[in-house]
Amino acid sequence: MSYKLIDIDLSEPLAPIELSAEQNGVGLIARWRGRLIAFEMIELPAGSVLTAERLKALADERFAERILVAKLEDELRKRQPMEAAALPSLSIAICTKDRAQRLSRLLASLDRVRAEAAFQFVEIVVIDNASVDTATRDAVAGFRDIRYVFEPKAGLDFARNAALHAARGDIIAYLDDDVVVDRNWLTGLAKACRDNPGVGGFTGLVLPFRLDTEAQIFFERRGGFGRGFARREFHKARFDNPLHPVGSGVLGAGCNMAFDRAVLIKLGGFDEALDTGAPLPGGGDLDIFYRVLRSGRPMIYEPEYAVYHEHRETIPQLRRQYWTWGLGMMAFLVKSYRTDDELRAQHRAMVRWWFFDQLKALARAARRFRGHDLRFGMAELWGGIYGLAGEYDRSRARIQAIRERNP
Repeated sequence: MSYKLIDIDLSEPLAPIELSAEQNGVGLIARWRGRLIAFEMIELPAGSVLTAERLKALADERFAERILVAKLEDELRKRQPMEAAALPSLSIAICTKDRAQRLSRLLASLDRVRAEAAFQFVEIVVIDNASVDTATRDAVAGFRDIRYVFEPKAGLDFARNAALHAARGDIIAYLDDDVVVDRNWLTGLAKACRDNPGVGGFTGLVLPFRLDTEAQIFFERRGGFGRGFARREFHKARFDNPLHPVGSGVLGAGCNMAFDRAVLIKLGGFDEALDTGAPLPGGGDLDIFYRVLRSGRPMIYEPEYAVYHEHRETIPQLRRQYWTWGLGMMAFLVKSYRTDDELRAQHRAMVRWWFFDQLKALARAARRFRGHDLRFGMAELWGGIYGLAGEYDRSRARIQAIRERNP
């Protein structure tokens, strides 16, 4: 099972898309005049051809609304040009461990876009999070104007905090090493900064880097990391959701996020007891989104600020990912319940809602005989149970031992 991932611009003449004998679908990344507007997965017979005429019909049926929005926004910009505000300086932070090949791929994608940056200045800082050999340092040396920092304490949020203190920019943008940036990534972030002065942070669109395996296709069909193609603004409270901002996962994904660096420093940085590697590989992004909103600073989701993420390749890897999602969610909720007395009722309600929602999803999967959905749902539910049963405290003990080994 494999899908052909293809990027098309609907403002230009369309060409047919030919599938190989191993490909039984298309992952269609759609643009309008270079701007990302939609993503669609289309199942097709292996080796078939999606003709230009059918492609146009699909665009008319599924993308017409997004094209119209893009056209209207372009017209508004022409009629009401905004005065170009001075942009802040930007630090791009990449936290990585023993994945030099993926790091090089990401750095190459940044090399292609940073020359046209509108920010005052752009720096790239690579945090080597206790890699076991010199491959990461060697990969960095293959690119120009990149700062290398070694963080001996293993754990993603140790690395994120090292980046926070090493960075010199007003804005710090965090990228995971398993993504590559879209050609408009810096333009999208600059637009979000210019249009929304004073916000605490930004998240962006995350699309698949490839859809070559059953696990990658299944994950994307279940929603992946997608948060849609409409810009959204998040504040401390929402009238339509009494649990907000406790369910901070709706803001975006930690593999593509940026913050006002002064806000993060004021908040004390990332909680190092979250995202501690294999025992607890999650929760840090949920926690920092929540704390930024609780500080009173809004956050913006900007779809033009986009990356492509390499999803898990195998079903066991994907099942573990869902387990870690449940684990990280509950560890975050336990931590924030203890530290935010004002919203304790919302935290209790979120735990109840989460488990009830997981059980409903399992029941639906069982009724429809969807084996993978059932197994992934069970993994996430079990992760949540394990997370609720003391994982945050276990993680705090682990990071204290790490600190003692690396004073």
